[in-house]
Amino acid sequence: MGRNIGDREYSAKDYEQFNRRIHDQVDILKKVIARPEFGRGATCIGAELELYLMNEHSDVSPVNLQLLEMLQDDQFQPELNQFNLELNLSPVPAAGKPFTQLTKELVTKFNHLWAVAEQIKTRPLAVGILPTLKEQHLSNEYVTDLGRYRILCRELLKQRGEPFHIQIEGKEESVDFFTSEVCVEGANTSFQVHLMTAKDQFANTFNAAQMTMPMAIAVGANSGVLLGKCLWDETRVVLFKQSIDHRMPEVSGWRQPARVTFGHGWVRKSAWELFSETVNLYEPIIPELFDDNLNDSQQGNLPELAELNLHMGTTWPWHRAIYSNAGDGHLRIEFRALPAGPTALDMSANAAFAIGMAVGLADRIDEYMSRFPFRFAEYNFYRAAKRGLEASILWPQNYQNKPVEVPIKNVIDDMLKVANDGLSQLDVELKERDKYLNIIQRRLATGVTGATWNQETLRFLRKSMANDKACAKLLDMYFENQMQGHPVSEWECCWK
Repeated sequence: MGRNIGDREYSAKDYEQFNRRIHDQVDILKKVIARPEFGRGATCIGAELELYLMNEHSDVSPVNLQLLEMLQDDQFQPELNQFNLELNLSPVPAAGKPFTQLTKELVTKFNHLWAVAEQIKTRPLAVGILPTLKEQHLSNEYVTDLGRYRILCRELLKQRGEPFHIQIEGKEESVDFFTSEVCVEGANTSFQVHLMTAKDQFANTFNAAQMTMPMAIAVGANSGVLLGKCLWDETRVVLFKQSIDHRMPEVSGWRQPARVTFGHGWVRKSAWELFSETVNLYEPIIPELFDDNLNDSQQGNLPELAELNLHMGTTWPWHRAIYSNAGDGHLRIEFRALPAGPTALDMSANAAFAIGMAVGLADRIDEYMSRFPFRFAEYNFYRAAKRGLEASILWPQNYQNKPVEVPIKNVIDDMLKVANDGLSQLDVELKERDKYLNIIQRRLATGVTGATWNQETLRFLRKSMANDKACAKLLDMYFENQMQGHPVSEWECCWK
């Protein structure tokens, strides 16, 4: 979806040609991955950070294209809504101090963005959902004026045929409204982490990432407030799912797969299954054709497979398989469930924990999968998103005939050692492992995540001011803490 695509209507022939091409390309991909030399490069880690832009009143600031023109930095890219930006971080070797490198670049780029944005009275903010966001901001008036976003909104709504229903129940508060605007999806901002993965280790690592992601989002939650209401700890998960659910359940007797999905089952052998699954389960929505490079593979070059990659980018699984033809080519896993914020240190710690668990559990994932149906992993994911560190999840236990419901805090505590082992396998230095996993340990010990800090601070502020003012004050406090850069577990808790 990062390509520049002109806004135009597509014909039936466009869809037919695009569909043929992605089916051809998924067959080519199978042969490309099978090459002995494929994916021989050193393992690297990368990330993308989606940011909010807010004005001096803690309201949204819809100036992303103006800001990009001022920045003149290709690492910053537009997002669906005018009040969002994306920062693409440089890939770093997994060995050594990768998370320190990510943290340094995050801080450097964020400070530069802040200095430039201040000139137009705008402040960047890394938070899963902006607490001051209002329903009027979730309209096509705020969609970024680029062809690919206009097409996406039009085509998803065309498939849906009626307004999307947003219905989210929190512990005490809820939201319930209908909208015809796909830009509600843009209310969610994330820290998307990429891990290059050897082709023979991909299936196990991907399955382990699916199994362990509930622990990562519970301890990393930072999306606790939507439209001024305290909802799920990771409200992004449910909002994202509902905001682009194009399916019409009454149209047919069978249930179409959602484009936002936890997945359809454990990966059996290879990454190729996920590409084939996406081609065969999801209709194209942006049938844009690019220069034909299907002959590249016959000439010994690695093909770009542009249409296949575009199609993969129009589905939104919480873990995504990605193919790249750079160098010897590689496969990577995109961890899409982690939220933006609260600080650079927090985000790098979340990345370390999620990657470490996936790699650390990969060698033993078969014994877990044999005792743990895929639907239980999906159940855990949504339970963790809703309740955060207070969640109970299903987890296999020794000498039990079925998974047992246990506090997620207990599993996170166990997974810290698994994550440490996984990072060690990637040759991450000991001090680096200790530094970032200790940030996770501290959150677990204090019970303070970005979500709990935002929710409890808002509840405290409501005692002395109206909700709108409380949300604005909350963001001022949050922004000040974010700029200071200390992990959220060290922030002052005014409610205690």
